[in-house]
Amino acid sequence: MAVKTDFSEQQWREILSHYQLGEYKASQPIPPGNVQTNFFLHTTQGAFVFRYYENRSIGSVLFECHLMHYLKNKHFPCPTLLKNKKGKYIGIANEKPYIIFEHIEGQHLEHPTEAQQKQLIQKVAELQNITKKYRPRYKNSRWNYGIELCRDLAHEAAQEVGTVHAEEKLEWVEQELAKLRLPKSLPKGICHGDFHFSNILFKDGAFQALLDFDDANYTFLMYDLATLIDPFLPSFDWDTWSRFQEDENVFDFREARKTVLEYSTYRPLSKNEKSHLFDVYKLTILFDCIWYFQRGEGHDFYEKRKIDALNRLGREQFYHELFV
Repeated sequence: MAVKTDFSEQQWREILSHYQLGEYKASQPIPPGNVQTNFFLHTTQGAFVFRYYENRSIGSVLFECHLMHYLKNKHFPCPTLLKNKKGKYIGIANEKPYIIFEHIEGQHLEHPTEAQQKQLIQKVAELQNITKKYRPRYKNSRWNYGIELCRDLAHEAAQEVGTVHAEEKLEWVEQELAKLRLPKSLPKGICHGDFHFSNILFKDGAFQALLDFDDANYTFLMYDLATLIDPFLPSFDWDTWSRFQEDENVFDFREARKTVLEYSTYRPLSKNEKSHLFDVYKLTILFDCIWYFQRGEGHDFYEKRKIDALNRLGREQFYHELFV
């Protein structure tokens, strides 16, 4: 379901008439992704990437465009957006926005090596270093990850599902959100929010580009780091968690500690951030609960097991496992 909207050859020619990218030759759907529609667009001048936003406002797309332009000016490895003949990044087709950007050669690696994983962690830290003082335009057009947004989305999800299990899950989410300690002093900036292998390009073993800023938003600078760490046993996952006893130890901090140390090489965490990584990590799990709200029963499900295990472990031990 990567392509939700298709385009005829006539429509492609109409779109390209607004650019100086040559004449239309062919188009090819890009399979990865399940939200927006993406095509490789081949013209007499070369290959480009066409992204059609199925469910984003103009403001949300402008947020992305301004961010990518800013990152390119800072020499961060991401695609270059291409302007149309009017000097605009965004076009409109069938009343929905689209953008065209350069096609970058490379491979998507589902199983990167340890060295390649380190390269990704480095680029994530660099992204936060670059954007820690960036004040995005159209910020309010994005879902900026925090307690308030998580609570609002939980209410929407519960109402949409409309079951007793959904109401139970909503009550649990609200209780866990109330426990989080996320002081206003925690630094904020841009986080990418989606490091699926299809959004990362390598070439000849080296990091080439970070793609798809559709989920990027203004949030805690640690949020991306929190999404990269996984202090749980590899065998404890969304489809295996029910095999474990509720009070069983499900932690293995070795890889999470390596990730934090590698990240800190390029962006050292403040004492305040170290103290509250526990809370930001729990917040990422609560957002996962929203994305998979229909999964599991109201009284027992994967994200609840993870949060319950963290609550038993406690803030001080979590800190100790990662930083001491």
